[in-house]
Amino acid sequence: MIRTDLYHQKISDLKELLKEAGYSLDIALAKDELAKIESELEKEEVYTNLQKSTEYSRKAQAIRNKIEAFEKAEKAISDAEEMLILTEEENDDTFMEEVEKELKVAEDDIQTIRLQALLRGKYDSSSAIMTLHAGAGGTEACDWTEMLYRMYLCYAQKHDYTVTEFDRLNGDEAGIKSVSFKVEGINAYGYLKAEKGVHRLVRISPFDSNARRHTSFSSVEVMPEIEDMGEIEIRPDELKVDTYRSSGAGGQHVNKTESAIRITHIPTGIIVACQNERSQIQNREQAMKMLMSKLVEKREAERLQEAQEIKGEMKQIEWGSQIRSYVFCPYTLVKDHRTGSENSNVQAVMDGDIDSFIIDYLKKS
Repeated sequence: MIRTDLYHQKISDLKELLKEAGYSLDIALAKDELAKIESELEKEEVYTNLQKSTEYSRKAQAIRNKIEAFEKAEKAISDAEEMLILTEEENDDTFMEEVEKELKVAEDDIQTIRLQALLRGKYDSSSAIMTLHAGAGGTEACDWTEMLYRMYLCYAQKHDYTVTEFDRLNGDEAGIKSVSFKVEGINAYGYLKAEKGVHRLVRISPFDSNARRHTSFSSVEVMPEIEDMGEIEIRPDELKVDTYRSSGAGGQHVNKTESAIRITHIPTGIIVACQNERSQIQNREQAMKMLMSKLVEKREAERLQEAQEIKGEMKQIEWGSQIRSYVFCPYTLVKDHRTGSENSNVQAVMDGDIDSFIIDYLKKS
């Protein structure tokens, strides 16, 4: 007789977890909300307005993703249960591999649903604007900043997010002194807000001829992209606008005209810059979005005394301030939480393996 008791218990546990996840997301209410949004999208005043239609479409897709994940998990549990019953009736373990496969699918989907239930902040569904700054460590810190940038690019690619670079200042010898970019996608800010803070790297420096161990630091700022430009009023007399020539690749037009924009908000001293677009008008539009995001971030930080959900406490980019350390020396092996195989922690960072850190942060917050 094939032992199926453990599988029945696992199915029962998954059903309970799915029920709790469905209650947290309020699936019935989500379906009603999706129907209302789809109804709004059919109205002429909405689908003829690009800004409104984009906003409604983003909201609809976010809700649709939650519902689809719930229904997919529900179907996987149902299929596993049916195959398990068939296995018992036929006394044949042919379907046991399929049962395990369906249960694994259900577990993954329930985990996704439970994480989505945690993303209830005002801006969690927004795209994220990230800025990396090299700190203490000189060329080492610049190289470390570039490594972090590559890590976030890999993470975005794995999650089907789109990355747009706004501004970059290369290091004198290697790496990046600072870089600003946007990670565009559903819940991008909700997931990536866990990354804000100072990141520390310990490794044998490739820039040291004596092969000594070096410690370097880089700070990560994460802001939500604010689409509603009317949320905060910005008066023209509060802005100082500077234009300059873009650096790097881009052709003669980009490099020979002052298309890059730097905007200083005089009352707060906030400075934003953008040089990735071909025209000054487009760069100004992107820079204004960044400025709006930073002003909203500042306003929310002032409102929150303890949690400081948007800004958080930004410390010095040096020893004792880091939120996470990447220790590559002494050299160790770490287990990949997705495959169970062992990889060097250097490779884990290069592959953008930051999901486990984000998951832990969301569970604790």
